[in-house]
Amino acid sequence: MSQVAAAVQRIIAPISEDLLAVDREVIDDLQSDIPLIKKISDYIVTAGGKRMRPIVLMLIARALGYQGKEHIFLATMIEYVHTASLLHDDVVDESDLRRGKPTAGFKWGNAPAILTGDFMYSRAFQLMVRTQNLRICEIVAGAVNRVSEGEVIQLLNIHDTTLDEARYFDVIERKTGVLFEAAARMASVVAGASKEVEDKMAEYALCLGRAFQIIDDVLDYTGTKVNIGKNLGTDLREGKMTMPLIYALRHCSEEDAKIIRTAVSSNDPDLESVTRVILASGAIDACIEAGKKEVSRGIDALNCLPTSAFKNSLIELLSLTVERDR
Repeated sequence: MSQVAAAVQRIIAPISEDLLAVDREVIDDLQSDIPLIKKISDYIVTAGGKRMRPIVLMLIARALGYQGKEHIFLATMIEYVHTASLLHDDVVDESDLRRGKPTAGFKWGNAPAILTGDFMYSRAFQLMVRTQNLRICEIVAGAVNRVSEGEVIQLLNIHDTTLDEARYFDVIERKTGVLFEAAARMASVVAGASKEVEDKMAEYALCLGRAFQIIDDVLDYTGTKVNIGKNLGTDLREGKMTMPLIYALRHCSEEDAKIIRTAVSSNDPDLESVTRVILASGAIDACIEAGKKEVSRGIDALNCLPTSAFKNSLIELLSLTVERDR
């Protein structure tokens, strides 16, 4: 077992029974009498996802002393929202690989993938209404709205080499951080936490989302296809200015900057040349350092929690984001 796999097992150990319950609910509750919807839904929810948002929700709820079962229901709902967003995301990005397997769009076509994503969103909203909790409804609806805005903003940023770190963080917070934040806020609500504690948990979750995405963007240039579950250089081929490119563009020669600008604008970029520029500029180390700062801020946000195995798992989960294979 690898060190990362061993760390994941330690992280989920305190909520292992809860996580098994969520896995059952995610599959059992996502039923439809339309065969194609059922086939695509089953394919995507069993495609090897890490259930990170449910894990965050359940760990925070338990760390806040929650003893009930409603967090299982909420964790299932946030997983549906996340999975629906992936189905739409892969179509928009024209991706053919997700978690090392063909995307639903590649396997069945874009129209079925989008419509199944809509089905999953609507199923999440059915679960949301069933809570009869206006605050939960507000959190989920707001999160879905912000994720959609993030997708549009990212689309507008395609091939834009003037993108700076502030605009980059705006996108990753909306696209990645916001569902972690929603999970943290729902956990706080169900546990009866104060607004102050809820905000601290939300800050932890946003730090987790930002750190996770920063390192994900690094791995797009330094990882392996097997480890990251998608083709290397995907972001570059899609014309996305991620943090490694933004940093490299500021710290390289004009000649190398031209290589980056040409690649970002091209439909067939020279990944090898761009990777060379990124490595030479020190961008990878700078991005990892930025990820570590998010980890530090996130751990500080957990200071309001009492010591427990759940808190320890939250800390290790955050630290693990910057320790993934590079």
